[in-house]
Amino acid sequence: MMTTKLTLPQLPYAYDDLEPYIDAKTMEIHHTKHHQAYLDNLLKCTEVDFNLPLEEMLVKYEHIPAVRNHGGGYYNHNVFWKMMSPKGGGEPTGELKSAIEAAFGDFANFKAEFKKAAMGRFGSGWAWLLREKHSKKIRIESKPNQDHPDLAHSIPLLGLDVWEHAYYLKYQNKRPDYVDAWWNVVNWNFAAEQFKK
Repeated sequence: MMTTKLTLPQLPYAYDDLEPYIDAKTMEIHHTKHHQAYLDNLLKCTEVDFNLPLEEMLVKYEHIPAVRNHGGGYYNHNVFWKMMSPKGGGEPTGELKSAIEAAFGDFANFKAEFKKAAMGRFGSGWAWLLREKHSKKIRIESKPNQDHPDLAHSIPLLGLDVWEHAYYLKYQNKRPDYVDAWWNVVNWNFAAEQFKK
């Protein structure tokens, strides 16, 4: 059942490309140590059919703690890197902008609600902007630990890692500063592509 198709993806930018908002050392450790560890531990799971597409595998085996924890961590980071860009920031446009305004009133209120989800996650976890698979409705959701979004019914547009390993070297205990800085690297082009799926 084992296959080597699951690998640590290369980042679409250099470790220092997101500075000054996210520092190079954090990016390097986050990618080569934390993300790699999730992959390594997932591959130790003997109950999984690794020939399945990743999202399908996560849905099928989400009852297995190793898949939920390590598989979730592997998947979450795979998309997290794409959700950021050195040319990111600003505001969304087009259909995604309209969907955000329909759901939250305006962009400022959306950012406030997203920050509330990120700050309200006690301990470690994620804040997500998701689109329903069978509609264009979007919502904000917070997940604990490395739990992934409900991939059977939703498409992740944006996700923010609020584990301390994502920000502690630069921001220490100041999670709000990290959340505010992150908007400067948000890859709205990726989010728009996900929205159109």
